[in-house]
Amino acid sequence: MKNTLLTSLFLIVSSVVFSQDNRTANFPTAIERVEKVPEKSKVWVFIMAGQSNMAGRGLVEPQDTISNKRILTINAEGQLIYAKEPLHFYEPTLTGLDAGLSFGKTLLKSIPSNISVLLIPTAVGGSSIQQWIGDSVYRKVKLLTNFKEKVHVAKQYGTIKAILWHQGESDANTVSIPLYDQRLSTLFGTFREIIKNDALPIIAGELGSYSDNKQDWAAINQIIRTHATVDKKMAVVSTEDLKNKGDKIHFDSEGQRTLGERYAQAYLKLVAK
Repeated sequence: MKNTLLTSLFLIVSSVVFSQDNRTANFPTAIERVEKVPEKSKVWVFIMAGQSNMAGRGLVEPQDTISNKRILTINAEGQLIYAKEPLHFYEPTLTGLDAGLSFGKTLLKSIPSNISVLLIPTAVGGSSIQQWIGDSVYRKVKLLTNFKEKVHVAKQYGTIKAILWHQGESDANTVSIPLYDQRLSTLFGTFREIIKNDALPIIAGELGSYSDNKQDWAAINQIIRTHATVDKKMAVVSTEDLKNKGDKIHFDSEGQRTLGERYAQAYLKLVAK
């Protein structure tokens, strides 16, 4: 009996360690500081906000850590670095591949060759929209205050072109769904007020279609799509065909890369109108 318990405990511990090592196995070992900062007029800034599917939970693979001298981000100290996945740093035991680098690579194909892209991470997994509006402290991050601080950093380096938003899983319940549209309006208005651009584009991704909570997730998606018919500076990214990583909550690595591509395409289409 004692041996059986010890064996079971060993297997559990080994599984946790393997899972953690597997998650971080391809994380970059070197941070590349940007020595020559591009001219401010030639830097387009995109702020990534929302919860875990924007913060990233996909498995980072070697292709996700190949930097491009025109795609920049910041580290936890606010220093300018070349972007490698993972971009988010608020939840070090959870964070994985997000859509940022894929977004940047896709965008570079369609913008002037002298423009650099700066990705600013502000997403925190599990955060509800009301927590953003109320500037709650969640997972040790004061959400809206942190957003404001990152906007200040962003404006030192370039022009904020859009917000990439993915959130709603935490609000996919009978209490929050009736309030979600108004809360979207309130938060997006607050974002634009902070950035001082009433016409700032906001690109919002749908929740995945793989949840066991299909009805409530679909309700959030419908609200997001409907909101975009009123907010003319908002675009919606479809996720219906994207797969999850096995937990029925988070996009897998391929899904995250595709999400990034679609965010870029949606942004380009929106600003071309």
